[in-house]
Amino acid sequence: MTDSEAPPAKAPEGVSGAPALPRPVLEIASGYAFTGPALDLGALLWDGRCLPDVQIRIPLPMLNRHGLVAGATGTGKTKTLQLIAEQLSAQGVPVFLADVKGDVSGISAPGQENDKVRARAGEVRQEWTPAGFPCEFYALGGMGHGIPVRATITSFGPVLLAKVLQLNQTQEQSLGLIFHYADQKGLELVDLKDLRAVVTFLTSDEGKSELKGIGGLSTATAGVILRSLTAFEAQGMSPFFGEPEFDTSELSRVAGDGRGTVSVLELPAVQDKPQLFSTFLMWLLADLFHDLPEVGDVDKPKLVFFFDEAHLLFNDASKAFLDAITQTVRLIRSKGVGVFFVTQTPKDVPGDVLAQLGNRVQHALRAFTPDDQKALKSTVKTFPNSPYDLEEVLTALGTGEAVITVLSEKGAPTPVAATRLRAPESLMGPVDPAALDRAVEQSPLYGRYAEAVDRESAYEKLTAREAGAASSPASAAPSAPAEPASSRGRGRKGDDQDSSVVEQVVGSGVFKSLARSLGTQIGREITRSIFGTARRRR
Repeated sequence: MTDSEAPPAKAPEGVSGAPALPRPVLEIASGYAFTGPALDLGALLWDGRCLPDVQIRIPLPMLNRHGLVAGATGTGKTKTLQLIAEQLSAQGVPVFLADVKGDVSGISAPGQENDKVRARAGEVRQEWTPAGFPCEFYALGGMGHGIPVRATITSFGPVLLAKVLQLNQTQEQSLGLIFHYADQKGLELVDLKDLRAVVTFLTSDEGKSELKGIGGLSTATAGVILRSLTAFEAQGMSPFFGEPEFDTSELSRVAGDGRGTVSVLELPAVQDKPQLFSTFLMWLLADLFHDLPEVGDVDKPKLVFFFDEAHLLFNDASKAFLDAITQTVRLIRSKGVGVFFVTQTPKDVPGDVLAQLGNRVQHALRAFTPDDQKALKSTVKTFPNSPYDLEEVLTALGTGEAVITVLSEKGAPTPVAATRLRAPESLMGPVDPAALDRAVEQSPLYGRYAEAVDRESAYEKLTAREAGAASSPASAAPSAPAEPASSRGRGRKGDDQDSSVVEQVVGSGVFKSLARSLGTQIGREITRSIFGTARRRR
């Protein structure tokens, strides 16, 4: 077969003087011969050979159709994320990466050429050039190296918080009732002590009547919630909740040179708290889902979000929780956001979610035990028909090799392709901690989020009310936004009577904070999403 007779663009003639390749190889080559912008993943593996003429790619517009990167530990998943993130950034697409092991920070620094890199680049016909990419580094609650990422309790919402606290369905419903009450009464749940104060008030003799009309709160359930909160705080979780709350629109920034910013959430300091960070990642995604406008199909994604250790999110999740994840993943595509779940096997991801993931990068699987064998067979069934013996191929892949199928420019699945992946051009390992700290402190976002703020919220209002009750037996339960923060230290009676209604509302701490961060209906009930997270106006 000559070049003129081969399929267009990427179809090979042969390799190293070999005769024309088999029809399945030509069909695979044709399936990846895209005409528009695409990310280059690597070169085809066939019958024990790497065929650099057959380049395996993924169309840039299809990155918001979501994906899965899976494989056993040590098979190269992290480097695959780095490779994809680099190319997205280079094409002006912001990226979010969760760095669980602490080895993704190297994406900010140029890679180091060595024999392995040169050999891999030569095998896959890659023009390898060392390059670093624009990065912002974050850390949950400021634990570790990074700009602190915090959420208020009210923004986090009862559904996600119930999962973090490991509450059952009844307890979750009761927690939702507590949030509903706090939303209505203008009691801002900023941090954990605010939530504890509201629960304690609602179970007191004075507060029990407040919830009778909408279901009540049993003493036993309140006790479980309070104990869970106490244990949660004892594990050092308090720093994750508070203000200033992180604005997730920061994740969609583009650097001055037009490259997309890579937002790296450093998680090594909290990798012993998997339930927390996996749920926090879901909060970030849910918050983006609320706030981004509908854009439909776009030439390139607005953001690509890599959700590492994805199985932790789905472990012990209720059906309602899984339904909410499925709906979020399904609908966020129309907002220009692509989500890649990263885990060990596809069976870690529920079927309804897996069905939404159009792009697949499957690294090697192990088959040492009966459970491994079962997982292998299940994984093979999730791929389209293929000329490969996938059970054999998936156990024989080396590090940095994967079986790939993506969506073509027309939205149809491409042929399954065993692939030797390219080498990342950035540093394949962590940067020096001192350099990382300097990068964090020099960020324009550092001054905005570094210092925690503890302003007047539910705890302070209920404490003040309790103190007032001692001198004023007729005081009623809170039914409207509490006294303005600006009026503390002044006589209550005269000030409240002399101020106009507008001055009272606009000057109140509740109005200011809720208008700024929660987008409420003037201090009244908060509009909440399918996850119960608070919807905010930017």
